[in-house]
Amino acid sequence: MALKNSLDISIVKNNIEAATISNSKAVAGALPVVTSTITDNEQVTSVNQKLNTGTTIQRNNAAANALNAGVTGSILLYNGGRVVATKKRLEELQAQSTHRLNSQIQNIIADVSTAYYDVVRQQNYIKTIDKSIDASNQQLSIVKTRQSVGLANNADFFQAQIDLNALQQSKDAQQLIVAQAKTELLRLLTAKTDSSIQLIDTIIIDKNISLKTVQDNLIKNPNIIISEDQIKINELIVKETKAQRYPSIRGIAGYNFFRNQAAAGQLLLNQNYGPTLGVAVTIPIFNGGLFRKQVQVANIDVKNASVQKQILLRDYNAEAVKLYQAYISNIN
Repeated sequence: MALKNSLDISIVKNNIEAATISNSKAVAGALPVVTSTITDNEQVTSVNQKLNTGTTIQRNNAAANALNAGVTGSILLYNGGRVVATKKRLEELQAQSTHRLNSQIQNIIADVSTAYYDVVRQQNYIKTIDKSIDASNQQLSIVKTRQSVGLANNADFFQAQIDLNALQQSKDAQQLIVAQAKTELLRLLTAKTDSSIQLIDTIIIDKNISLKTVQDNLIKNPNIIISEDQIKINELIVKETKAQRYPSIRGIAGYNFFRNQAAAGQLLLNQNYGPTLGVAVTIPIFNGGLFRKQVQVANIDVKNASVQKQILLRDYNAEAVKLYQAYISNIN
């Protein structure tokens, strides 16, 4: 129920879908880019020209038109391997988003299990209070009997009554705790929190859990895997950043049409069209050492990601030991 209705899982799934869409050659910059441009300018000018033949051209408010249209396509041929590194980074981001879904699923299962066991535990505590109330009622009856034969005074009766009232107040408070614990469980199930639910004790204790087995499987924890993904992602960012220092080569092809027409002047019509083909090379020469600094920062991010993984392993290992100690103490 919780996994089906979880809003948190819906968000993570949307993130996976976004990462899957982004994991493409187009986003990485490996596919060709085709653009089309059309420019049409109309203008009215006054012409005053004197040619070397002695001819003079004078005309006011002469119309002129300039039409320029073209289609240009370009494809990246080389940029120091940046596209390859970017594509791999997008793949790692997609894998990381999937691991985040696994982490979210495990967290929800753990939260629901903990909330369920907490309700059962709190309900069992009410049973303990009820037994104490029964004992206190019996004690009050005994005091009344002893008081009727002169073996107990009013102080004994009042004390027994106070003890009974205190236990009843404890039960009322515990019933509130149980109700709130159920509300928390319903919230985790994404159900109506004003619903009424009855839970029974179905807690099964496994008495054969091994600490070594738990510690050996910590590396399979989704959050540890996510931290490993982050290390790979940061290493690919280093490669992307380093690639900026290499030349970038693009192949360019296109088709252009140009037409210039005037109502007056020496050149009344100028029209040309045809295909174009070329290569554009961009060579970074100097930018104040920006790329070098970016690489240094990216390397630091790799170190931080590695340290973050070590921190997770340390904390999870310590938490496993503490929980195992509590587990051994309780089953004994």
